[in-house]
Amino acid sequence: MKKLLTGNEAIARGAYEAGVKYASAYPGTPSTEILENVALYKGDILAEWAPNEKVALEAAIGGSIAGARTLAAMKHVGVNVAADPLFTFAYTGVNGGMVLITADEPGHHSSQNEQDNRNYAKFAKIAMLEPADSQESKDMVKIAFEISEKYDTPVLLRMTTRVCHSKGIVECYDRKEIGIKEYVKDIKKYMTIPAHAGKLRIKVEERLNKLEKFSNETELNFFEWNDTKIGVIASGAAFGYAKEVFGNTASYLKLGFTNPLPSDKIKDFADKVDKIYVIEENDPYIEEYLKILGIECHGKDVFPYTGEMTADVIRKSVFGKTMPSIEYDETKVVGRPPTLCAGCPHRGFFYELGKRKNVMVAGDIGCYTLGFAEPYNSMDFNICMGASISAGHGAQQVFNMKEGSGKRVVSVLGDSTFFHTGINSLLDVVYNGSNTVNVILDNRITGMTGHQENPGSGYTLQGKPTTMVDIEALVKACGVKNIRTIDPNNLKMVKETFDWALDLDEPSVIITRWPCVLKKFSKEDKEEFTGAFTEKCGVDHDKCIGCRKCIKTGCPALSFNKETKKASIDKMHCVGCEVCLQTCPVNAIAKEGK
Repeated sequence: MKKLLTGNEAIARGAYEAGVKYASAYPGTPSTEILENVALYKGDILAEWAPNEKVALEAAIGGSIAGARTLAAMKHVGVNVAADPLFTFAYTGVNGGMVLITADEPGHHSSQNEQDNRNYAKFAKIAMLEPADSQESKDMVKIAFEISEKYDTPVLLRMTTRVCHSKGIVECYDRKEIGIKEYVKDIKKYMTIPAHAGKLRIKVEERLNKLEKFSNETELNFFEWNDTKIGVIASGAAFGYAKEVFGNTASYLKLGFTNPLPSDKIKDFADKVDKIYVIEENDPYIEEYLKILGIECHGKDVFPYTGEMTADVIRKSVFGKTMPSIEYDETKVVGRPPTLCAGCPHRGFFYELGKRKNVMVAGDIGCYTLGFAEPYNSMDFNICMGASISAGHGAQQVFNMKEGSGKRVVSVLGDSTFFHTGINSLLDVVYNGSNTVNVILDNRITGMTGHQENPGSGYTLQGKPTTMVDIEALVKACGVKNIRTIDPNNLKMVKETFDWALDLDEPSVIITRWPCVLKKFSKEDKEEFTGAFTEKCGVDHDKCIGCRKCIKTGCPALSFNKETKKASIDKMHCVGCEVCLQTCPVNAIAKEGK
């Protein structure tokens, strides 16, 4: 049976065919769709969203030790969060096979950095595979589980954005049902006290030697012989890009199993070609290995260190030109920066926060990161998931050291991010008596990655009703005494709540509770937010004085005609949140029905 699948869909299919029993993940582009598609195989695979990537991997590790084939998936920065259990599990090895998917993002299209997670496989001393297309994505998942169990190792499967999201024809097969292995208590294998870890460390090195032998023998690493004047060594999506540029004018060593790298095959290839190009995205991972082997090659001296290694990039790097393209006047292209959606519950909050003076805003990762931009200008920095509260605490402690500073810090993060790692940060604030204002933007869903459920939404990944975590009760349990839950669309309430929090000299938490405008309402949402988004707003042009105060809310449903000097509201976009209505000094904006 053949199907047209993205790489992420193919990963899910591979997990199904490989007999995976349990899968866990935290959503993050470009990996999100992996677990969403695994979840479709109900009855065969239990798929769960975890609060963060560390928890996801730990759950998969526990399932592996208990005897099942398990999988964890995350984007590249998520592996940073999950690194602690990964490095120790590399020592203990598996029972049931365990595969960790890392979805790297050359070009950082939707990430705060661009890192090459191939280094994690080398660092943790585990096996690694790199698919180049959808078919390989599915096939390599199955092979990864075989490697995991044969060599007693977790396996890292490295995807990249283009492989995750591009589509290809995939040959699919039936599921191979793999029974759950018996769990046998083995203290020396799984209890990583120092006395045991030292012996396990030796086994890790012995395993790497066996894996290098496999790397030199496996068909995952193969030659493609053509003209031998040029030889190209590549892995992942870069292999396809390279073939598009060089075609039959070059020979290739395609690497699919990339840790350990196949030294014998690389030497054999180098002996038979005149000039070698190592084409890889991000770090010179393969190139450095060739140089250790004493093989002369061209890599980052020719190709850029950053971004995607597309055909045009390769062509320009090697030949100094790209393929002909349609020329146009670039000055006439209107920039379209990302913006908060019309009706976004974060808009009113940032509109009011941007007016505050002598305030630093510590941001986080999510839709609300857009609060940094015009017209709000209400975010100073962001680091990583959950860092806003802890980094804000550190900044506040320093400001408090400066006599007469009076500068206050407002830390901002979303509900899913709070569950991810914000709870630990809030404990730091409470324990150390910080006077930061901490804001949890509860839009009732994990918004930025496409509306995935989280511990506060009341449903699991596979749609099962579950306990809905009460954020206010959780914050109170952390020791916070000053808590207010507000409607962020009510500007007067937002303003008064800021005044209250900034007047305190001890920790406070503001919870803005209103669903994402794009969310499909749950039964609980419908009960709590009755009447939400039922009427749209309109502008009475006879009353409008052209002050543009409504425009300063940054709502994309609003526009201003420079000739008539009047504001207008696009009914196709407006959802009736009333934020603009509250800013109008002459009551020119009013509700107009559906």
